[in-house]
Amino acid sequence: MEYKSAGVDIDAGNETVRRITSIARATFTRGVLSEIGSFGGLFQLDRDRYREPVLVSSADGVGTKLKVAFMTGRHDTIGADLVNHCVNDILVQGAEPLFFLDYLATGRLSPSVAEQVVTGVARGCRENGCALIGGETAEMPGFYPENEYDLAGTIVGWVRRRNIISGDRIRPGDAVVGLASAGLHTNGYSLARKVLLENSRLKLDEQISQLGCTLGKELLRPHRGYWPLLRPLIKARSLKGLAHITGGGLTENPPRILPAGCALEIKLGSWPVPPIFPLIERLGSVPQDDMLRTFNMGIGMVLIVAEDQLPAVGRHLRKSREKFWIVGRVARGRPGVTYV
Repeated sequence: MEYKSAGVDIDAGNETVRRITSIARATFTRGVLSEIGSFGGLFQLDRDRYREPVLVSSADGVGTKLKVAFMTGRHDTIGADLVNHCVNDILVQGAEPLFFLDYLATGRLSPSVAEQVVTGVARGCRENGCALIGGETAEMPGFYPENEYDLAGTIVGWVRRRNIISGDRIRPGDAVVGLASAGLHTNGYSLARKVLLENSRLKLDEQISQLGCTLGKELLRPHRGYWPLLRPLIKARSLKGLAHITGGGLTENPPRILPAGCALEIKLGSWPVPPIFPLIERLGSVPQDDMLRTFNMGIGMVLIVAEDQLPAVGRHLRKSREKFWIVGRVARGRPGVTYV
């Protein structure tokens, strides 16, 4: 028997590497020292630029949003979803992204599908100024269903030690600013699919009047990346804390950055909730508490800002044509979120 008869096509793997090499190389920055295909990716820190460097890393996946990609046959957006999610996770500590590695695993490797996925990864890297320096493409027959795959990635960034954003400067009276999400981002898809596709039997190519587009287009809206927008505010040290609103929603993510003695009061109704969320809530009879701890509800990033910094932060956001709202304040209490 040959390896191919067991389900692993080495030629398809080589063709995939050939296709993605130039895509990845186009993201290389000055610090990259290795080529795609090396056993490890090499990145050199410039000592003149990176002073007191602390490396910050995070790993994540796309979750069951992948199921929507499989059903629609569109694979060019989820790679950017993955990168943006990971970059957002380290920017909340003030970190600038340096390089990214991806992991694509499937039962039967399709070079064309892999190329689409990595094209999205590379686009996300370019938009965030980081390099795609390597990764892994694994073909594992019998492990994944036909025409399906899993996608994960790791980001590495850096921050000057004295500039780490830890949330320790947050005090009662600080303002809570919310930045708009682009829909579900990459969280809550198991519940969304259960309600919309299984129970309500909506079709992904169905035009939904409340959404103003097809359901498939809505569910594949890319996860927003906030680094280009927030970088100037982070560099200016205008922000006391940041929380990326992912799994756990508004209820469970902001408390991760709160020091002892501080709680958040978030005012419901202080921002417009995108129509996809009320649609899920209504069709699934989902309790409000579950909605708030599952989805971002239209807020993709929370900023904690001192009152005297609000005017400058607001000017920057308005100049960038960014939608934002003051959605609450920091109050005295145990770390947690109260809705008012």
